[in-house]
Amino acid sequence: MANFNVVDMAGKNVGEVELSAAVYACEPNAAVLHAAVRAYLMNQRQGTQSTLTRTEVSGGGIKPWKQKGTGRARQGSTRSPQWTHGGIALGPKPRKYRIDLNKKVKKLAMQSAISSKAIDNELVIVDKIATDAFKTKTMVAMLAAVNAGKKALVVLDSNDEKVVKSFANIPGVKTAQVNTINVYDILNCDTFIVAKAAAEKISEVYA
Repeated sequence: MANFNVVDMAGKNVGEVELSAAVYACEPNAAVLHAAVRAYLMNQRQGTQSTLTRTEVSGGGIKPWKQKGTGRARQGSTRSPQWTHGGIALGPKPRKYRIDLNKKVKKLAMQSAISSKAIDNELVIVDKIATDAFKTKTMVAMLAAVNAGKKALVVLDSNDEKVVKSFANIPGVKTAQVNTINVYDILNCDTFIVAKAAAEKISEVYA
């Protein structure tokens, strides 16, 4: 187990929390992190791009000029790739970019990503993230109090609409829950802010 300081929304130290060392203090695996990030980015692609080949472009049914005697290069169709309005040679067609990772690799990647944030002192555990009203100002003050960077990922233990919408107007800040976090978002943020209850859930799930 590993101990981490817990702060309140004002940035004051209010105690410690004991979390799984396998999740928060393991040796990051760079190869697995690369595979996880690549899989995430590739899986965002729709793969719906498509171009027309010479057989799919309308027109071009007649031979432009006779084969011999004109002094020009022989042509069979005005829809060949070298012609204006012709088909595309070797252009993209719909395809799947999806990359699947097995469970062990996904788990190790998550452990490595979280541990890398802890090692770089970019992990902040907050006792409780809550607000009584839809107030962006409150969340801006909290981010300043915990010295958050330009890009922050805030992980909540439950879907608190007031908190989520209060963070929504702040550029560079993204909110997530324990079941929606991913390796890319964790590595992409400057500060990984986690509610204490969410940190304990993560410790249980990924240990």
